[in-house]
Amino acid sequence: MIELSFSKLLLLAVIALVVLGPEKLPKAARMAGAMMRRLRLGWESVRSEVERELELEEIRRAAKDAAARAESMRKAADDSVRSARASVSETVADLAKTAKAATVDAVSEEARDDDA
Repeated sequence: MIELSFSKLLLLAVIALVVLGPEKLPKAARMAGAMMRRLRLGWESVRSEVERELELEEIRRAAKDAAARAESMRKAADDSVRSARASVSETVADLAKTAKAATVDAVSEEARDDDA
């Protein structure tokens, strides 16, 4: 970027005074100031827009990460539910077998008692 020290600005002012003359110099200075203001405002606008875009991108990235974590947690919960269902089904089947065996034993005992 261009470095403007006080001595360089003073040299520019003297050259502008010589080239433009004392009548046109105030108008040229006002115009240069207005152009600098517009340039600065434009630059600030671009900078703030870039910052906004970066913030949006960061928010999108955070949302994507949160969605991925939620999906992995959902899968883990589904796996836990499946495991619990399988365990309950196995327990019910074991209870049914035990109840059937107990019923068969009770019936055979009654049959032996009746025969005796």
